[in-house]
Amino acid sequence: MAAFSFHSVWSALKEYFKGRFGIFLAGAAITAGMALLYAIQPTWMESQDNMIYDFLLRSRGSTPVSGQVVLVDIDEKSLAKLGQWPWPRYRLTLLLGQMRQAGARAVAMDMLLAEPDRTSPVLLERQFKDELNFDVSFSGLPDPFRDNDQVLAKMLSRGPFVLSYYFDFSGTGEKSACRLPASPFSVAGRQGAVAPAEAAMNASNVLCPLPVLLDSATAAGFMNTIPDSDNVIRRLPLVIAYNGAVYPSLALAAAMRGLGATGRELAGAEAGLKSLKLSGPFGEKTIPLDARGMLLLNYRGRGGIYPRLSACDVLSGEVDKSALEGKTVIFGSTAVGMQDIRATPLDRATPGAEIQATVVDMILTNDYILRPDWAPALEFCLVLAMGLLSAVLLSRAKGLWLIATLAGLGLAMWFGAAQTLKTHKLFIQPLYPLAVLLLNFVLLTVFKFWREERQRRFIHSAFAHYLSPKVVDQIVQSPDKLNLTGEEREISILFSDIRGFTSISEKLSPTQLVDLLHEYLTPMTHTITEHLGTLDKYIGDAIMAFWNAPLDVANHRAEALAAGLDMIERLGELNTVFAAKYGQTLKVGVGLNCGFVRVGNFGSQDLFSYTIIGDNVNLCSRLEGLTKYYGLTLVAGEGMVHPSTAGFHFQEVDSVLVKGKHEPVTIYSVMHPAERDRRAEELDLAGKALARYKSRDFAASLASFTDLETRFGARLYSLYKERCQTLIATPPPAEWNGVFEHLTK
Repeated sequence: MAAFSFHSVWSALKEYFKGRFGIFLAGAAITAGMALLYAIQPTWMESQDNMIYDFLLRSRGSTPVSGQVVLVDIDEKSLAKLGQWPWPRYRLTLLLGQMRQAGARAVAMDMLLAEPDRTSPVLLERQFKDELNFDVSFSGLPDPFRDNDQVLAKMLSRGPFVLSYYFDFSGTGEKSACRLPASPFSVAGRQGAVAPAEAAMNASNVLCPLPVLLDSATAAGFMNTIPDSDNVIRRLPLVIAYNGAVYPSLALAAAMRGLGATGRELAGAEAGLKSLKLSGPFGEKTIPLDARGMLLLNYRGRGGIYPRLSACDVLSGEVDKSALEGKTVIFGSTAVGMQDIRATPLDRATPGAEIQATVVDMILTNDYILRPDWAPALEFCLVLAMGLLSAVLLSRAKGLWLIATLAGLGLAMWFGAAQTLKTHKLFIQPLYPLAVLLLNFVLLTVFKFWREERQRRFIHSAFAHYLSPKVVDQIVQSPDKLNLTGEEREISILFSDIRGFTSISEKLSPTQLVDLLHEYLTPMTHTITEHLGTLDKYIGDAIMAFWNAPLDVANHRAEALAAGLDMIERLGELNTVFAAKYGQTLKVGVGLNCGFVRVGNFGSQDLFSYTIIGDNVNLCSRLEGLTKYYGLTLVAGEGMVHPSTAGFHFQEVDSVLVKGKHEPVTIYSVMHPAERDRRAEELDLAGKALARYKSRDFAASLASFTDLETRFGARLYSLYKERCQTLIATPPPAEWNGVFEHLTK
């Protein structure tokens, strides 16, 4: 049952695509390949996806910042006023103290303080002794101020400060002995979920601040920013695993400190990390993470979008307290010489401190660019939908409609992704659906061109020998109109045969006979094709042709009649040559009929031909045979009498019942009007004689046909003369209707 169903669907698809099923299958194969590519997500497609994401983010424009995040900036002005970096730690202490007094909720120090302060008095005394052998001492300094690092450590222990450290992923170098603060996270996840320490990026080493500083700080986080392959930062790790524990980023630690988050729950799933839930006096916040703990950055705008306070102004107290009160501060540098400049989708020269500020602002405002769990499934379905739909369109549609529709689909996909990002802050990846649209269009267009060119060459070579060049050109231009699968349609049919060909063949050598046939059949075939006919076959010396297939032929009856009469006329010209060359002349009989037949490819599975079959074909063959009996060159069936053949004169010959038929047909001789005018007297008399015959006035009919035979000597009149004599001698029954039954073919 399943096999039958599959076969039915397959057949229905082939019928629907009407000879272009191969194009659809090629499109479906391209779609399947693109779907597989999407599932694999190769790295060489990543750059294209990143470019699209960057463009969509830029086209969205800038968005407002929360006003809860501010930068204290070691800018060019501060360096010019206070001296080059690094500054003495006591100065940092004073600066941090100003921020603390102003009421900053958290201060993230976007700098790595990994070495002792070289300007500490205690260190200077030691350096002078070791290097210059001088004993130098600083008098009047309180003991706490002899070591700047101790001074800074004391400040770190008092305030809402977040210190930085740096994770190393190189796997080289000696393992650090640094003791990081305990991981602040609890873990939640359903059964089967991957442990966060296994899912998150795993660092091989860590570069820490001075132990005295790290031990004193109330919070710390890693300062790593991990760019994509093109060195653009589009996402940031919020958590990184090290030695089996999970640690927060600097921005996350600052946000948690600023919010006063008491609950920090990492949620995992089978594929990896899923989210981070923060809870506290503010309620709950859920931060979406990808499987490795990365956060897609929702940049607000180009660099400089967050308020910046010059560090020297903060230190001197020139900054109003309200600028820092209740704010989360990112303490870093925008100075070019500090080498903390990063590339983002919106700006190729963004200070690292602004990237940290972006993350903090996103967390504080719950403003994220989301990649929901269902996004990959949707994108996969879009790849299939766009691919299969474009395959259908490329198989069925044509020209401008096709281009307009495919362009519309591409624009809808593009603007849909842009609007979804702008309005709903969802990033639905349009790359693969657009790629399958473009790939299908390009490859299938090339395939269609190659296929149609091959089809045109095939059609031209297949039909050129037995179709009119005009019809062949029409088929080549519009191959979709060609139906070779078999159909029932109205066809005009022609049979012609050489009379007495057996006796002629006995008088000629085989070579002469072949030459004679060639010289006869060639112009006869040309005559048929000139009148838009289709040569069916040669049957020895006989010719079979038809009209109105494989393409429609307007006025096909008239074309067939014209072809039959021209063949007879052309034979008259050929006989002059044949008499001189072969000592023989040819006589032919032409039968014409029109009716519904079955036309298409018929034969065996391995060998077939394009032909016609049906009762009207057999009748036409019988009509050709009757030309000999009636002594006529051309006999047409009543199917040829039609308004389209009004330009020809039909002279009724007889009503007959041919062998193998049960219904009588009326047959005619056919001529051009000029011949009708030339034979007007004869044809009028013959018509009247036939009317008397049908009305059973056999005596008057006999007299008329006897006169016609005497004057014009045609066999037709002799036949009717003999019939009248027989019917006078043996009168027909009352139901006689004038139909003559032929008992032989």
